[in-house]
This record gives sequence, structure tokens and C-alpha cells, in this order.
Amino acid sequence: MTNRQLFHAFARFEPVPRIPRRASYTPALAERLKHELGCEIQTRYPPDADVGPGLTPPPGYKPPDFSSYFPEYVGTPEFTIDANGCGHRSHGFYHFTEYISPLRKATRFSELEQFPIPDRSDWSDAALRAAAQKAHADERQASVFVGHMYETAWQIRGYEQFLEDLIERRDWAEYLLERIAANNRITAAAAARAGCDAIWCGDDIANQNAMMFHPDLWRAVMKPRWASVFAAARAIKPDILIWYHSDGNVSAVLDDLVEIGVNILNPVQPECMNPLEIRKRFGKRLAFDGCVGTQTTMPFGSPSNVRQIVHDLVVSLNGFKGGLMLSPTHVLEPEVPTANIIAFFEACANPFG
Repeated sequence: MTNRQLFHAFARFEPVPRIPRRASYTPALAERLKHELGCEIQTRYPPDADVGPGLTPPPGYKPPDFSSYFPEYVGTPEFTIDANGCGHRSHGFYHFTEYISPLRKATRFSELEQFPIPDRSDWSDAALRAAAQKAHADERQASVFVGHMYETAWQIRGYEQFLEDLIERRDWAEYLLERIAANNRITAAAAARAGCDAIWCGDDIANQNAMMFHPDLWRAVMKPRWASVFAAARAIKPDILIWYHSDGNVSAVLDDLVEIGVNILNPVQPECMNPLEIRKRFGKRLAFDGCVGTQTTMPFGSPSNVRQIVHDLVVSLNGFKGGLMLSPTHVLEPEVPTANIIAFFEACANPFG
């Protein structure tokens, strides 16, 4: 079975000859693993799913100058601005940065209207198409990340400010969400036209125990916009798969996500939700990518713990009947022991060994 066939079989609850698996790594951990293993970790253990490039700006494109939103930070050491106009201040602790939102001080709606979110309507799909064609020629799945929505909105507006907007200035929140959703629809449609197997998307909309806000609020302002993104892709390629990510306990809106077309849920964080209970609730309507804890098992367990967790998940979730891709529930951080990573991949290859 090729990689692409394995991906489709997993997502559609068809029998698989082995359990698909993947992992991602912070830069510091990737460097340590390269030193210890003598090669790139992805070379030793290639992932069974990954995303390719998205849309790219046209020739001569000049990104917006966001520096005016950060007069007190521009020019200071370790300060950068990302493509969404969000400031990042490094304090020297690995890859972690302090977010500084460009619209954190906005007091007028016109300030949101004037904020230069790049419009992707004239961006090129050449790299996206080429990557999808190469993946398929190599008999591998092709996926594209279409973006966040809530996360991008709060990063631009400010976390507390955006949550206040949702309650007190709904039009402010919806204005930002719609501009972001419009770009996501453009990328989703481009991925479908390129014949991609899946689009990846998501937002961290929950904490360890519950949603960040009332589920009805998510249903009112975010659900219809995600539905429009998925519809944009499926109007072109009806069988395209939809992979959705949120950390935390998102059980309150899982029915909604399935209703609007999500096929694969990531990461099914075991510290927050019981994967077996979620599987019993949804059966073959929702495949899982994740389930191996990065708050518990991967950093603090032993190799034997890791192998036991993999075994138990494969057995309890009937992994060889499809519907299960095993992966750590988030990017692996520097404290994760190399032995645990090796144990994870070995156990996925032979969960009954």
C-alpha cells in the first residue's frame, strides 16, 4: 500500500497494513536528534502525513509595513514581525516568543478596516500545484494548510481584547474573522483545484477542561465561516478530506465539526478527552490523528510506557481497521528523551512486539 493509499484508508476507516504515524519537532530537539542519530529525524522516521506549500505572493509583491504598530519595539534586539503583522519578542528561551498584537490599542472600528491583512486573491498556486503533482507522482498524499481563524484574529487584535470584542463589539470580531476566512476560502479552493487529498486547518478554541468561550458563541461566529471554507474546497473536489486541529477539550462542538464536514480530528488530547469515549460517540464519522500525550507520555514516560500507550490505543481503537493515525499531540519539545521518540516509532511499526 502506498503512502497515499494508506492515508486515504486511515481517513475513511478502511483496513490498513500498518498504523500510520507522524511527529513534528522543535528546532532545538531536531538538532539534538540529528546529532544523536547521525541523520535528520524525518529521514529515519518519515511522517505518513505532512503539508506542502500554500499560495505564494505574485512577482514584485511588497508585504505591508507593520512597523508603525510597534514604535516602542522596532529596532530592539530579538523583535520580529510575522506575515500577519504580529510582533514577536524573544526572551531567549528556545522557540517561545511573546506575542505583541498590532491592534492591541485600537479604539475605533476604522482602525480594524485600515489594518493591511494581505489579500490572497491574486496569489499564485504554482508552488502548491507543483508540490501536489510531485507528491502524487511519488505516491504520497498531498495536503495544504489553509490557515487559522480565531487564532489569527486574536493574535492581530490581542487576546483579551478579542475576547471582549466577541461579547461587547461583535461586529469588530466578525469583521476580522471574515477577512481571515476569505483568505482561507481562497487557499482551500486552490488546494482542491490542485487535486490535494486534504486541507488542514484549525484553531485552539479550548483549554484543558472546556471551550475558551461558550460553544454557542463559536457556533454563531466561527462555525459558519469554517463551513464556508470547507464548502469552497468541496464545491471543486467533493471528496477532499478535512483535517481540523484544536488542543484541549473540544467535545462540546465535535458534533458541529462533523456536521460541517470535518473528517480527521487532531490531536484528541488524552489529558483532556478520552479517545475511546470519543470513538464510541462518533464511530466511523471521525478519524483521529494524535492521541499520544505531549504533556505526559512523551516527555515524562519511559520507553516502555510509550510502547504500552501505543499498544493500548491500537487495540482499544481498532487501529488496523482504519480511523487512527498515531502522533504526539503537539510538536515535541526539547525535554523529550530520544529513547521515547524511538520507542514511539518502533511501537507504531510493531504495536504487538
